[in-house]
Amino acid sequence: MKYATLVSTETLAAHLDDPSWVVFDCRHDLEHPAFGPREYAKSHIPGARFMHVDEDLSGPTTGRNGRHPLPDPRVFMRKLGAAGVDRAKQVVAYDAHGGTFAARAWWMLRWVGHDAVAVLDGGFGEWLREDHPETSEVPRPAPTTFDGAVRARPVGVDFVAAHLRDPGILLVDARGAERYTGATEPLDPVAGHIPGSVNVPFKENLAAGGVFKSADALRALWQPIVAGRDAASVVHTCGSGVSACHNLLAMEIAGLAGSRLYAGSWSEWCADPARPVATGPTP
Repeated sequence: MKYATLVSTETLAAHLDDPSWVVFDCRHDLEHPAFGPREYAKSHIPGARFMHVDEDLSGPTTGRNGRHPLPDPRVFMRKLGAAGVDRAKQVVAYDAHGGTFAARAWWMLRWVGHDAVAVLDGGFGEWLREDHPETSEVPRPAPTTFDGAVRARPVGVDFVAAHLRDPGILLVDARGAERYTGATEPLDPVAGHIPGSVNVPFKENLAAGGVFKSADALRALWQPIVAGRDAASVVHTCGSGVSACHNLLAMEIAGLAGSRLYAGSWSEWCADPARPVATGPTP
């Protein structure tokens, strides 16, 4: 069976010794980049390889392309191969933040044509609460070749600029309300949001304990937002193209497949002072 959105802790536990499964630890802190490697060194799911959001799931920054630009897909595919991932592997990504960073890995594997990738529902916290095993041992995967091809092309800044307030395109901002409104901005030099974007904080996708809401509950959340549009007309943004993937994943779970990612997101948008900025609670 192929898992393409979520996988439960029980299911992963049953496949810990399965050589056809590869697990990625994507724990991260946007303000403290050393957090993930430090926590991984202390303890992680047995067999998990570490994927750093800044170093492995992002490309070089220029000061104008956002805080987490996408890497060259060929570079990313080489990293997948070095981690033992080929097209036959089932990949599972997890973090300790409700799937925020794991969803970025999920989207990126789909970006390069790999469908058998899922986020661990509840993440490392749920794994430990259920008393599943942990280790500090670092695996040594046998390298292979990941033979993929870019498929899920992201939306670029020029597309967003050309479709501001276009009723045929819905921009959805996954950041918390305080950042969307511009009341505070801890990471980027300008506060506010892209004009015309609506705010759906990614945390609304989660139930108690950091697990995703049911497919029915997510459908009830997202259908009124999509409002009958084709999912391909929905473009997800956030601060830097990370938590936006969480909303994209939630729509997939809800059966609303095909929405798109603006990978540069707010950090790219606000890098050019000529681009308009909106503040306050309305689009």
